[in-house]
Amino acid sequence: MNDSIKKRILVIEDEKHIAEGLKLNLSLQGYDVTVAENGNTGLKTWKSWQPDLIVLDIMLPGIDGLSVLRSIRLEDERIPILILSAKAATDYKVKGLAYGVDDYLTKPFSLEEFLLRVDRLLTRLSWYEENGMGNAGDGRGQNIHTFGDNRIDFSTLIAHGPQGEIQLTDQEAKLLKLFVTNPGKPLSRQKLLEIGWGYTRGTTTRTVDNFIVRFRKYFEKNPKKPVHFRSLRSIGYVFYSNPETR
Repeated sequence: MNDSIKKRILVIEDEKHIAEGLKLNLSLQGYDVTVAENGNTGLKTWKSWQPDLIVLDIMLPGIDGLSVLRSIRLEDERIPILILSAKAATDYKVKGLAYGVDDYLTKPFSLEEFLLRVDRLLTRLSWYEENGMGNAGDGRGQNIHTFGDNRIDFSTLIAHGPQGEIQLTDQEAKLLKLFVTNPGKPLSRQKLLEIGWGYTRGTTTRTVDNFIVRFRKYFEKNPKKPVHFRSLRSIGYVFYSNPETR
């Protein structure tokens, strides 16, 4: 296989012997493989290296695999992600599927089955690209979300609220997408940091609070009496798309 057309695979796995085994066998199949040993490094490598597929463990030091998955899906809905985990419980599989994973394989696993699943996911990716359906790294998608009198276009990062048009930053859009895709669900400050920024325990939560102040200014008719971005004492925040129905 020519190096210029090698598919890139990022393996986010903290068990060294498993990571090395996956890298060796994937490399023998002609893939270009990089390993990240924790969630933080995995997110940084995903952004800088732009892989074609991600193999992801759930139990990782720092940020857990499901938070890594959710963080990636806020920006990229197309890149194939295969969870490879010892967590066989249905609850984990359901969460993985709900958060946007493409495939889920439990440890211990058959190497042949794993390689076939990887091949299938990459074949599907190539089909999307060849049929003009965008590529896995094109980012935000073409979705528009409305709530109250507000409108957010995640493809252009332009929003409209009581104060008029707002040009959102990438980070504002990412955090807003996390809220609007989880209406009515309490989100702790720590979880918002982990998913939105890749921060782990011990990082100040003031960053999240500052963004909420901004969102209330953008989208609330009365920022001092918010109806969409509500605080939950000792927990964090919750977003209501239709406050009157809650």
